[in-house]
Amino acid sequence: MEKPTKIMRKSIYTFLQNYEYFSTTAAVVVFPFSVSVLLSQAILPSSWWIYNRLRTLFHAAGFPESSDILSLKISETISCSIFTLPFTLTFLLVAKASIIQALKKQKPCFSSILSLLNPLLLTYICNSFLIVSANATVFSLLFFAVNFLEGSGFSSMLLSAAGAVVYSVVVANALIICNLALVLSGMERCGGYMAILKACLLLRGKTSTALSLALPINLAMAGIEALFQYRILRGYRRLGIASMAFEGMLISYLYSIFLLLDTVVTCMLYKSCKASIVGLQALQSQLVLKYGQTNQTAYLAKDWYKTTKFLKRPDPSS
Repeated sequence: MEKPTKIMRKSIYTFLQNYEYFSTTAAVVVFPFSVSVLLSQAILPSSWWIYNRLRTLFHAAGFPESSDILSLKISETISCSIFTLPFTLTFLLVAKASIIQALKKQKPCFSSILSLLNPLLLTYICNSFLIVSANATVFSLLFFAVNFLEGSGFSSMLLSAAGAVVYSVVVANALIICNLALVLSGMERCGGYMAILKACLLLRGKTSTALSLALPINLAMAGIEALFQYRILRGYRRLGIASMAFEGMLISYLYSIFLLLDTVVTCMLYKSCKASIVGLQALQSQLVLKYGQTNQTAYLAKDWYKTTKFLKRPDPSS
């Protein structure tokens, strides 16, 4: 498995090597989705009714008062997801399909891009269920843990901090699996739950590498969202001038570039994981041939054989 820095350098090199195509894709395809994400911050005040319901639910479940921040962030995420859903199912998936097709060393055309939309859409729907299931599982475990530990005299602030760490780790891993599953569904044309299972197998033992790759890009995108909030939304509310539209378009374009770069990085991670599995399988086969199948090597080879055999299985829905 390659180091995160090497994968990131390779991703940036690939992005710059195809910058003309990617920049056109960003301007034409991803741009509407980026605008919808950034503008969703303006409609976040309408998410207060979601926040109030979540706050009431958490308090009824016995969560401490400090969980109000978590309720606010979840309500903002729900509002943003609902607002951007039409753009996600169209512009974002088309952009990802075009990038995946380009990185497969095949000439992107309209028909080939459309052929990837079906597995990408199925995988995105399954990813949504996975994210909801991960959140529900974490909240259920936190509910039992908080009610049990509070009776033992633990501080509510300590429980809130520990719960926030656990929640962040679980959701981060779920998002990484979902991103890799989307890329895998385009690379191997297998959609739905099969892509998620294959992504889990590919990431086995490589979660820290995936987190290291996702962190800088997500920090950069969060910074762009904050810049849009500070320069455009606050300025428009204060001055009310339409001259900020051009600056808003530039910020949205920059956000689109990082969205594309995130997809390129995930594609490079997928290729690195596949290459490491193939290399380890070849190494295990050589060890089996050299030492025979009477030691632990046989079991390791058998395990890797099962993994690679599963990863090569065709999608039953196709």
